[in-house]
Amino acid sequence: MSRPVLRYNARMPLRYDLHTHSTASDGTLTPAQLVDRAAAAGVDVLALTDHDTTAGVREAEQEAERRGMALVAGVEISVSWGPQVIHLVGLGVDPLNEPLQAGLAGLRRFREWRAQEIGRRLQKKGIPGAYEGAAALCRGQLVSRTHFARFLVEQGHAGDVRQVFQHFLVRGKPGYVPGEWAPLEQAVGWILDAGGQAVVAHPARYPLNRGRLRRLLGEFREAGGSALEVISGSHSRDDAFTMARHARDFGLHASAGSDYHGPENPWIELGRLPPLPEGVRPIWHDWPEQRVRNAV
Repeated sequence: MSRPVLRYNARMPLRYDLHTHSTASDGTLTPAQLVDRAAAAGVDVLALTDHDTTAGVREAEQEAERRGMALVAGVEISVSWGPQVIHLVGLGVDPLNEPLQAGLAGLRRFREWRAQEIGRRLQKKGIPGAYEGAAALCRGQLVSRTHFARFLVEQGHAGDVRQVFQHFLVRGKPGYVPGEWAPLEQAVGWILDAGGQAVVAHPARYPLNRGRLRRLLGEFREAGGSALEVISGSHSRDDAFTMARHARDFGLHASAGSDYHGPENPWIELGRLPPLPEGVRPIWHDWPEQRVRNAV
C-alpha cells in the first residue's frame, strides 16, 4: 500500500489537515487557491478530499510542489449503510486507479440525476429554476446540495445554508431525494485497491446511537478500514474524546480534518484543529518523511 510522502519541517509537530474540499466538488476555492490558503495558515500536510471525484488533485499537487508543502491525494466517498448515508475519506489514493475511478464515475452519474430531480421537486413547490441556479454556482463537475442551498439563500428562501437544509433538503422536506450510494465494503475496497487508507469521516455528525455506531465501526474495520476522523471541524471537544475511545476500542488510527469548504464559513478554517487526544495512534504515524527544497 502506498503512503503519502511528507516534507520535513523543523517546526515540530507538523500541522495536518486531512479533509478539505475545492471547486472540484462543493468547495468555493479552486484547488490551487485552497493550497495557497492552507500554506498561509501554516498547514504542513494537506489532503484534498472532494466528494466522489479526484479531479482537483493534479492542480493541488502542482501548487503544493510550488509551495514546498505535502499534498495527500484523497477523496470523500458517499456510502449507503442501510438507510443512513455515511462518508468515507480515502487518503493516499492513486488518482489513476481504474476501479476507483469507475466507482466514482457511477456515483457522479447518480449525483447528476439527483440534482435534476431536486430541481424538479423544488419547481413543484413553487421554486422555479433551482437546478439551473445551482448549476450556475458550480465551478466544477458536481452540482451538489450545497449549490442548491447557496442558490436558495441568494433567492431569499432562507437566511443561511443551514436553514435551507433544515427546511428544504432533508428527509420529509420538498427537495429531499434519497441517496443511492456505494455499499460500505465496496467503497472501502475501491480505496484499498487504489493504495489508500479508508477513514470514517465526521462520525459524530451521523444520527446513530452508540450501538449502531459501534456496529458501523465493526463492519468498517472488518472490510479493511483504517481510521476514524477523531478531530473534525464539526466535532466538539466531547465528540473528539468519545471518538478517540471508539478508535482505541476498534484498533483504528485517528485522523484529523477541518472539512473546509471555503471562507464563507468562518467558523471552520484550514489547519485550525486541536491536537488528537492522548492514547490514539495518528493515521500519519507510519507515513514516510522526506526533506524537500524550500522547507520552512
